[in-house]
Amino acid sequence: MTKDIHKATTLPPSDMAYIVDPEQPVLTHGRNMQAEAGMVAHDHPRGQLLWSEQGILRVSGEESVWVVSSTHAMWIPGGITHQVSSETDTKIRNLYIDPFYPVRKFEKNIAMLTMTPLMQEIILRLAEQKNLLTEQRLKHLGLVAIDELEILERSDVYIHSGKDPRLQRLVSYMVQHPQQTLSLVDLSSLAGASVRTMERLFKAETGMTYRQWRSRFKLMNALGQLNEGQSTTAVAHQLGYKSVSSFIHAFKMQFGFTPQAYASRN
Repeated sequence: MTKDIHKATTLPPSDMAYIVDPEQPVLTHGRNMQAEAGMVAHDHPRGQLLWSEQGILRVSGEESVWVVSSTHAMWIPGGITHQVSSETDTKIRNLYIDPFYPVRKFEKNIAMLTMTPLMQEIILRLAEQKNLLTEQRLKHLGLVAIDELEILERSDVYIHSGKDPRLQRLVSYMVQHPQQTLSLVDLSSLAGASVRTMERLFKAETGMTYRQWRSRFKLMNALGQLNEGQSTTAVAHQLGYKSVSSFIHAFKMQFGFTPQAYASRN
């Protein structure tokens, strides 16, 4: 078994993220990612609105992890290190905002945002028709996108990943291999620490035991699957719950509402 639990990638960040030019407030970049593909951790000067038109993404920040479906997007301020991987085949649409334009200036870290129909349409227009629009029209539409981005509602559904490098290595592996079934003994060995040390780190840095953390991470993945239209029964079985009722109970305990209510709301 390999000792290197960082997943290799063939997808570099977009060059658009590194262009600093106030005359181009918003640049766009789209890409398709296959299931379980990913990128190395990176940062860039432009702020990024990361949205998957189709499919489910996993985003890791310095101390947190998010599972993101098409109903939400990630706001990643410029200069913040992050890592992106795909849980399913995904169709990504990015907006990169020049640092000259202050966006959500009271949020210094990564945030999950609830998408609106208007923002979705603006992104699609910018991404799919940018070669057909004049430079002036592109700039104007980009400024409209910035205005809409300011008012998107924040959604605090995430999980802590801690600061300790050993804990982050273990969490990174689990995030990029959500279907893995390794025991904590094997995971701890991959991270280069003892089981007792990893149990202590989980409790101290995430506020949860390893079992609690794993349970919440599984349920976060369920959010994306429900948003994709999968049934409660199918999701419960995929996540390994012994019964649908036990899944519904765990989901409600974690998020305060049932899977059916969540799916209907989204």
